Amino acid sequence: MAKKISKYVCQECGAESVKWLGRCPSCGQWNTLVEESVEEVNPKHALTTTFEVPRRIADVDLSELPRFSTGSGELDRVLGGGLVQGSIILIAGDPGVGKSSLTLAVCDYVAKNNRRVLYVTGEESSRQIRMRAERLKALADELFICAENNFERITQHVEKVEPELLIVDSIQTIYKSDIESAPGSVSQVRECSAGLMRLSKSHGVTTFVIGHVTKDGNLAGPRVLEHIVDTVLFFEGERNADFRVLRAIKNRFGATSEIGLFEMRDSGLVDVPDASKLFLPDKADDIGSVIVPTVEGTRPLLVEVQALVAPTPFMPPRRTSDSVDIKRIQLLLAVLEKRLHLKIGSCDVYVKTAGGIKIDEPATDLPLSIALASSYANRKILPQCAIFGEVGLSGEVRAVSKARQRVEESVRMGFTNIILPKKNFAEVSKLQTSANLNLLSVENLRDALKISMPRE
Repeated sequence: MAKKISKYVCQECGAESVKWLGRCPSCGQWNTLVEESVEEVNPKHALTTTFEVPRRIADVDLSELPRFSTGSGELDRVLGGGLVQGSIILIAGDPGVGKSSLTLAVCDYVAKNNRRVLYVTGEESSRQIRMRAERLKALADELFICAENNFERITQHVEKVEPELLIVDSIQTIYKSDIESAPGSVSQVRECSAGLMRLSKSHGVTTFVIGHVTKDGNLAGPRVLEHIVDTVLFFEGERNADFRVLRAIKNRFGATSEIGLFEMRDSGLVDVPDASKLFLPDKADDIGSVIVPTVEGTRPLLVEVQALVAPTPFMPPRRTSDSVDIKRIQLLLAVLEKRLHLKIGSCDVYVKTAGGIKIDEPATDLPLSIALASSYANRKILPQCAIFGEVGLSGEVRAVSKARQRVEESVRMGFTNIILPKKNFAEVSKLQTSANLNLLSVENLRDALKISMPRE
């Protein structure tokens, strides 16, 4: 017979302790250890996996894990080509960002293609799900819904309905009756997610698990939750904004560098295949505004970066940005002050991107430096100009990857002046077939500033 024991579990990181501690020794957070009562399971009665004979990796048949489409080209791109049978996918984001709307639209498409789908919600009633389905026109015959948060009963529903796609909304509301802690606690989230993983693998059910986020924007629950699932998807974007960015943080069946772009409409989330038009301004040559050709996975994307540099009597000056790493901004400010003698260190600096999309790659160094210098000197940028390149600590401009894709996307969007590293010029020089295209290669930051901000 199992014996009940008590232990203290950190609600931030999931670390366990046999006694209460004021500060978690693992993550360093204060007053996060909560007492939980669990059953000590005899190892000989523990769940074991099916015995499998070792075989050569070349003999493994890939047809055992077939993919099928979600109906959304953007979501399929992020997943690496579609849903893998028996996989478990965690999707997280701020409240109201569109997690439930996206998954319900996927359910409708999959169900209309003769695959049975079960949508389990622990947060809403069946009538509320039906109301959303009416708005999204997601009323496929093979789509089943159920309001349930008990894990054992969810397992029974899966065995009875035999779905090929399962949605659990959300993991923080599901509980196991043999664990005394409340739903959403570390123990419940860990055990329920592990149970869903076993259920998904044993029945060959593809599972979407919706997760909550903390006030800091991080995924709620223990980090073991991210390790258990096959794929972790995260929604970016403000609730009041029209578009959303879906980014893969972890993906066992594809790349983690891909992003999906969606627009929120009355009918739900709609794919945005041509994202560059979404982020480009009507006037791209304003003071402190620069167009950056970034590359997310295999997709080139033009994004507007804006910088505002303003004198301040307060010390230390502020450095604010919600879309570019503050450490990158501080580094570039130091290079501008040391190598170009711009007295920019005593000014407040504010940086943002169009729509708040987060960019973090070396190719943004040069355009960000030019945007900062433009705002500081109050001078306009060269008209119809796109800029990319990495900046070193001595002020040199270094080559970046995928230069050809960046230039081609810039040309497609109508930009005629492109400032790029000199070492990338040979790679893209053959693209300069049009008389309107002007490829401007630079070796250092000083040359880049002279070219990008011509004197009127």
